[in-house]
Amino acid sequence: MANYSSETLRNVSIVGHGGSGKTTLTEAMLYTSGAITRLGKVDDGTTTSDYDPDEIKRKMSISTALAPVEWKNYKINILDTPGYADFVAEVISALRVADIALINVCAVSGVEVQTERAWQYAKEYGLPRLVFINRLDKENANFEETLKMAKEAFPKAGLTLFQLPIGKEKTFEGVVDLIKLKAFKGAGKEVKEDKIPENLEAQAAEYNEKLVESAAETSDELLEKYLDSGTLPEDEIKTALKKGILKGSIIPVLCGSAFKNIGTSLLLDSIVDYFPSPLEHGEIKATNPQNEEVAIKPEENKNPLALVFKTVTDPYIGRLTYFKVYSGAVTADSTIYNATKEKKERLGHLLQLKGKTQEDIKQVPTGDIGAAPKLEVTTTGDTLCSENQPVILPSIKFPEPLFSVAIEPKTRGDEEKLSTSLAKLAEEDPTFTVKRDPETKQTLASGLGDLHLEVIVDRLHRRFGVETTRSAPRIPYKETILAKAKAQGKYKKQTGGRGQYGDTWIEVEPLKTGKGFEFVDKITGGSIPKNYIPSVEKGVKEALDTGLLAGCHIVDIRVTLYDGSYHPVDSSDMAFKIAGSLAFKKAALDAKPVLLEPIVNMEVIIPEQYMGDTIGDLSGKRGKVLGMDARGRNQVVKAKVPLAEVANYASELRSITHGRGTFSIEFSHYEEVPKDIRDKVIAEAQAKTSNH
Repeated sequence: MANYSSETLRNVSIVGHGGSGKTTLTEAMLYTSGAITRLGKVDDGTTTSDYDPDEIKRKMSISTALAPVEWKNYKINILDTPGYADFVAEVISALRVADIALINVCAVSGVEVQTERAWQYAKEYGLPRLVFINRLDKENANFEETLKMAKEAFPKAGLTLFQLPIGKEKTFEGVVDLIKLKAFKGAGKEVKEDKIPENLEAQAAEYNEKLVESAAETSDELLEKYLDSGTLPEDEIKTALKKGILKGSIIPVLCGSAFKNIGTSLLLDSIVDYFPSPLEHGEIKATNPQNEEVAIKPEENKNPLALVFKTVTDPYIGRLTYFKVYSGAVTADSTIYNATKEKKERLGHLLQLKGKTQEDIKQVPTGDIGAAPKLEVTTTGDTLCSENQPVILPSIKFPEPLFSVAIEPKTRGDEEKLSTSLAKLAEEDPTFTVKRDPETKQTLASGLGDLHLEVIVDRLHRRFGVETTRSAPRIPYKETILAKAKAQGKYKKQTGGRGQYGDTWIEVEPLKTGKGFEFVDKITGGSIPKNYIPSVEKGVKEALDTGLLAGCHIVDIRVTLYDGSYHPVDSSDMAFKIAGSLAFKKAALDAKPVLLEPIVNMEVIIPEQYMGDTIGDLSGKRGKVLGMDARGRNQVVKAKVPLAEVANYASELRSITHGRGTFSIEFSHYEEVPKDIRDKVIAEAQAKTSNH
């Protein structure tokens, strides 16, 4: 591929709902530009951007793929993103480094949930957007209805028709360009200019007038000229439209069929003609070591400045780091400074990626996207720059992983292999975390949904050869007591030779929540020698871990050892440890033991129409709704809910809100479990113990 200056670069992130045709559109753009010689198909697993075995198996995009094309002396970096909620992190990171958001909408399904979410992310990043109404060749495709849905979903967005479709469903054959007022028929590069069909002439004239009005409204001077003459020259219209698009007041609506490759060449033309280069976005905000905000111009002759937006583990070359250069140039065989980690990194090779194919390049200029293999400390969100001018770019904010499973290896002895493999996958995916729960002794893998974790498990097996079993995470119940009680624990055993003897009297009492465990030694007169006291405490602590009711850890309790006796020959550490454990269990069982469950704070963000269902559902989960607030177009419900009731809340909320709701969760406190639920938990724990 030729070298391109920053002015001739375009970075386009294709976003939209799963199944709307994003990958097919990417393939059509690659083919039309000559980057590939045959059109691959998602169903056949032959597309350029869905090359991962998981994507081929599931016939869907799972991660963002980079696909550069050359078009009319411009280089367009296409970022083909997944459309399913479980992989939204890929969408967020791709939009973070894009200069243009191409919102792909299916003409059959219309504007769907993930399309709305992607639109919102693009808006938050301040990206110029275009809407491409795709799949117009399909049965039940409806351009007018889809356009109406888009205007309702994105009100006051400045949606402006640039094209009209010619024909529908099987008869769809081309588009009308509303700027040139010409028809363009045919597929790929084989497009012929023609007269507008008679049945579309009036509609085209009407929309052309609206388009010219939108262009005129970008400046007072142009508006005055338009009002005087009633029209504007084509070159002035184009310049004004580009200005409106960059400002965000105009969002072009184009149309076509990626599957039939209709409208693709005109889409590529529009990206080149109307959308900004990386230089036209203006200054980039960064932070210097003094934590002061600095503004950096995207200039080719400056120090290098780049942001890492994706990390993958390549089975052949190890870790591969994707980055976008915001200023200067990143050069092969050089050293660069990771300002986030405050470490130097050696850049050996630099790569340009097209799906899974990799091409060695000497440098990545301002505004371009490249990749570097085998970086040691760099991960997603890090800033790479010059050591003599260190700055940090705003990192990428990802949603918190809220869906968890307990994971363990099928084969004993694979524990360490599982642990290192999970750590590598967590490095690659910022929305996947792994932690060991000290309460339940389980390894918990957390992600954005069940499909996300299913893919993780498949990768563990395929990449690292680790087979696993998954189960629901255990709820970390705890136990405590509500009253005081005293008891004796005596351990006496006589065998042929030396016997065992330990005798203890202890008192138990509850402590305030969160105080944990206290052991008080009140032995006087040497009734138990001092060297045996630690053994009594050890016996009590072991009994705390085994619990009284459901085998859960006992908390917030004071244990006082106040009397006992010993035998000069038969007493031992072991005997006093057992005696201490026996005394504690007897006393605690008389001290009104109760089961405690974790309560969490929840913040649920939902469109207003789902308020009633969401609040009703939380109340049914023993939740206490604390308040409701408006946040933009959404409502925020705050509640305290038992963790046991919301273990599968990610999928439940998705069902209630048709994927439009999100939530966050954090631990609040422990609370006594109601009797009916307590009895059920105890019965399940006892059944599990008897089975073992």
